[in-house]
Amino acid sequence: MKILITGANGMLAKAVRNEFKNDELILTDVEDLDITDLEAVKSYVGSTKPDYIINCAAYTAVDKAESEEELAYKINAIGPKNLAIAAKEYDCILVHVSTDYVFGGDRDVSLDYSEDDEKNPQAVYGTTKLEGEKFIAENCEKYYIFRTAWLYGEGKNFVRTMISLSETHSELKVVNDQHGSPTYAVDLASIIHQAIDKEIPFGIYNSTNLGYTTWYDFTKKIFEIKGINCNVLPVTSEEFASVAKRPKNSQMSKQKLIDCGIVIPEYEDALRRYLENE
Repeated sequence: MKILITGANGMLAKAVRNEFKNDELILTDVEDLDITDLEAVKSYVGSTKPDYIINCAAYTAVDKAESEEELAYKINAIGPKNLAIAAKEYDCILVHVSTDYVFGGDRDVSLDYSEDDEKNPQAVYGTTKLEGEKFIAENCEKYYIFRTAWLYGEGKNFVRTMISLSETHSELKVVNDQHGSPTYAVDLASIIHQAIDKEIPFGIYNSTNLGYTTWYDFTKKIFEIKGINCNVLPVTSEEFASVAKRPKNSQMSKQKLIDCGIVIPEYEDALRRYLENE
């Protein structure tokens, strides 16, 4: 199986590269392939002829996107559109990663979001990612879109940041009113691999680890597993000024994946495995 991976130096791409290490991989980053350039994309895909394109390239600076909307749109919307056009032209399957930010994030936390629930992004980042989803659906038929959230893995991430802060602070304030599923990049890569191997129906799938928590409780779990003695105080989102609005409810149901036979680990199990390798 020949797989073209975009954004190959990013956190998720590194996990995908390892997950598919036994396949023929074509690794590209922006210096190799600018996905916002349609002719460049068509030429590259046409010359390499992959079976799958796994798009790990994305503009993910949520706050910065509010002032760099044009750049975020080019990478998160036009890029996937171009890949979809090329995928259809050269008959390959497109795999794309999207986000919980496409939802409004304001429903009661007793509920979660299914794939077909109303989309109502509250930030530029989510708006551009939703446009990317729409462009893919409009321009090719053979695609998978995996919506993920709270991603961590190799490189800078929330888990490492909290551990680092605990080394210089005896007390940390962490938001307790944002609910979601921390997702280990290794497990998301596994979900993608399982989906391809099982040839599940094309379409959109919510794809995070199982279980829901808050950033506050997640931080407490990190410290518990690591045996870190640091006091964690719960605070509201309003106490932390941010340029972009964060969703209060990022809880996404994984039932659609489960019904396809995809094995998804619990977030606490994922965290323990990640920390064992740290």
